[in-house]
Amino acid sequence: QVQLVESGGGLGQAGGSLRLSCAASGLSFTFATRTWSWYRQAPGKQRELVARISRTGSTTYADSVKGRFAISRDNAKKVTYLQMNSLKAEDTAVYYCYEGDANVWGQGTQVTVSS
Repeated sequence: QVQLVESGGGLGQAGGSLRLSCAASGLSFTFATRTWSWYRQAPGKQRELVARISRTGSTTYADSVKGRFAISRDNAKKVTYLQMNSLKAEDTAVYYCYEGDANVWGQGTQVTVSS
């Protein structure tokens, strides 16, 4: 059974940094061959794509986080990372890891940014 476990959330200061991790286990496929994504959902808002990294390492970012966030992957460890810099209050949300082909979500990790 595929399981995605996020970690690294918590309380951050505006202008500060946090790094999220998403560890994959129980895979029936090869981690390196898939595209991995981070989504977020703020209270009262729809879940939105934050960043995505393809199997080749190409990345896509939401306009709201470009230049501040960076997604990366460690295929050997089966972990996806989201480095979040220059945090803003509007980055407050639950952040989820996602793999599209298997349609698997993590349980989410709360990020709260205080101004």
